[in-house]
Amino acid sequence: MTDDSTAVNRRTLRRYATLHGDHVSFWDSGPAHDVDERDGELVLLIHGIAGSAHTWSPLLAQMARRRDRRRYIAPDLLGHGSSSAPWADYSLGGYATGLRDLLVSLGYERATIVGHSLGGGVAQQFAFQFPQHTSRLVLIDSGGLGREVSPALRAATLPAAEWVLPVIAGTGVVSAARRIAGVAGRLPRQLARISPSSWEAGRAYASLADPVHRRAFVHTARSVIDGGGQRVRATSRLDLAADLPLLIAWGTADTLIPVDHGRRAHELVPDSELALFEGAGHFPHADQPEAFAERLLRFLAEHPPVALDSAAFADRIAGHADLDSDRQDELNSSR
Repeated sequence: MTDDSTAVNRRTLRRYATLHGDHVSFWDSGPAHDVDERDGELVLLIHGIAGSAHTWSPLLAQMARRRDRRRYIAPDLLGHGSSSAPWADYSLGGYATGLRDLLVSLGYERATIVGHSLGGGVAQQFAFQFPQHTSRLVLIDSGGLGREVSPALRAATLPAAEWVLPVIAGTGVVSAARRIAGVAGRLPRQLARISPSSWEAGRAYASLADPVHRRAFVHTARSVIDGGGQRVRATSRLDLAADLPLLIAWGTADTLIPVDHGRRAHELVPDSELALFEGAGHFPHADQPEAFAERLLRFLAEHPPVALDSAAFADRIAGHADLDSDRQDELNSSR
């Protein structure tokens, strides 16, 4: 694992790890050793489809400004950003396993798992798959909580996507997206008049010009979406994580995944917290970084990290099996 000179801010560095022969790039706020008991906390930030760790730069800058002593890790998922893009498992479970390996390689047993969009689906899968490694869960405009999703993402799963995307990616549309992404950090916001959500979407779209990233995008999209919308939904399993502190955050102006998904998930987990960011788009942590950072820090301060009892988790899964059996019996008797 090595550091390079690429710094998101004065505290966060680009680092690399080699896991199972694949290179994983991540931004690392660095450990703190001299303050208080929070020094041992790790917060894992998971970006969305076609995105990268760059989406977290406004939030990381806010945390550095507030001198928060937790360690924040923001990896580029395989097939995204500066990480390797092998022929690999681009499913939610595959991503969750890779993140578990990164967590353990850094010497941590548990982390607060924060996921945005597709990363929210990965975060849920991580919590269900590795409860012993999960201390809190934060879902931001998350996938996996309902059927509806934007037509653009549904189109990426169609049979002709492999042939259509290269044509689109070769036009001036991608060049325009790159220009939007390129000027995003240089123009004053009041002059640019482009929301950070639009900038982030531009960066994501521009990444599809790379055939390797494009292949990973199609594989990932097809693992969670079909022509009718999202086909991986965790709403029936959310109560498995009922013992985890859970924050659900959403931009009310999200046009990719409806805010109603967040409201519904909040209702399904009675002790969860719901934070709505009025007027924010699909990237509320980029649109309103100060407000988002304050809300996240309050959640972290009010809910100490937990260590889940694997036996209790197993009992809850068994309860689900009994419930599913009862439902099937009711269905059979009604025929």
